[in-house]
Amino acid sequence: MTKAEIITRIYEKVGFSKKDATDVVEATFDIIKNCLERGEKVKVSGFGNFVVNTKRPRKGRNPQTGDEIIIVGRKVLTFKASQIMKKSLNGMAANAGMSSSSDPTE
Repeated sequence: MTKAEIITRIYEKVGFSKKDATDVVEATFDIIKNCLERGEKVKVSGFGNFVVNTKRPRKGRNPQTGDEIIIVGRKVLTFKASQIMKKSLNGMAANAGMSSSSDPTE
């Protein structure tokens, strides 16, 4: 799903104008991005957590030459789904499996 599709869904579901829906989505993503840039954790109840982790520099190898190199430290964004989201996703998968049986004896 793209940002444009999110805007369209909000426009259809909530009844905002396209401009208002765009403003809401842009503002939401800006707030989340700014919080993550400051190193804050972003927790969306019932959805999950976005966290920025810092990786330290480490030794590695160039796969083409085999030479040892130093891989620079960096920040990585991680997402961990909430238990509610996991249950929802697994419930959908279980329901999908029940509707199309793979048992040849049926």
